[in-house]
Amino acid sequence: MNTLSKIATSLIILLLAITASGAQIKNAKTESVKIYGNCNMCKTTIEKAGNLKRVALVDWNEKTKMATLTFNTTKTNKTEILKRIALAGYDSDLFLAPDDVYKKLPECCQYVRVNKSALVQNEIAEIPALKNNLTAPEKEQVVNQLKAVFDNYFAVKDALVKSDQKLTAAAAQKLLLAINNVKMESLTAQEHTVWMKLWNSLKLNTEKIAALTDLQKQRNIFMDLSKNMYSLIKVSKQGTPVYYQHCPMYNNGKGANWLSKENAIKNPFYGSQMMTCGKTVETIK
Repeated sequence: MNTLSKIATSLIILLLAITASGAQIKNAKTESVKIYGNCNMCKTTIEKAGNLKRVALVDWNEKTKMATLTFNTTKTNKTEILKRIALAGYDSDLFLAPDDVYKKLPECCQYVRVNKSALVQNEIAEIPALKNNLTAPEKEQVVNQLKAVFDNYFAVKDALVKSDQKLTAAAAQKLLLAINNVKMESLTAQEHTVWMKLWNSLKLNTEKIAALTDLQKQRNIFMDLSKNMYSLIKVSKQGTPVYYQHCPMYNNGKGANWLSKENAIKNPFYGSQMMTCGKTVETIK
């Protein structure tokens, strides 16, 4: 068999393999997106991160940097796939990889971060393509991408202070909506890095609180939610001070923390049982 025939045979085999894999995915949709990388090793990592058996299939082209995403629309979407790929170290036109993950890539895989450079130059988080077309209120909304997340977190905290599990679940539903509505491309570089690390945990904890009717279980999950919110608010500029507060009694005496817009202690872990138990341990400005 000559070289041309071998190449043709290989292409046919590859095409059949891709077709067979795609056929296993029900409710399939195919989209193309640019993902940055350099080499065949990048291809392996990108595709492994994006693929989910019978749910999502990624085929990345090393030369064009274009990826073909085929996925079950009832189980995932382009956003979820690209987030997984970003967490593996690879930027796309929608999401940036965390800096620490990118730096751990092999030297041959450390591609030129075109979108990262653009974001660093626009730390105030105004999207260059939209900047000149936004009204003043719209610009403010772009800059304060995380405001709704923090505001709804405080609403969950206030509901727990009242020891109202139904109100807590309803507030968590609004928090979940705010989390899902965050436009990651509009975050500052620091916010983006932390958000990529915490997004999944924030979402899962909020979903659990929203689904629960047991107040004690809601409070236990709120403890973990607050840890992640603290990490996020530390890199996000706030217009007013936020107070990081500590209850020494909760969690079998191990203690637990929460965030508040008020310096006065209103304990979300005990409510009226021990309303003022705790102290402010840090003021975040």
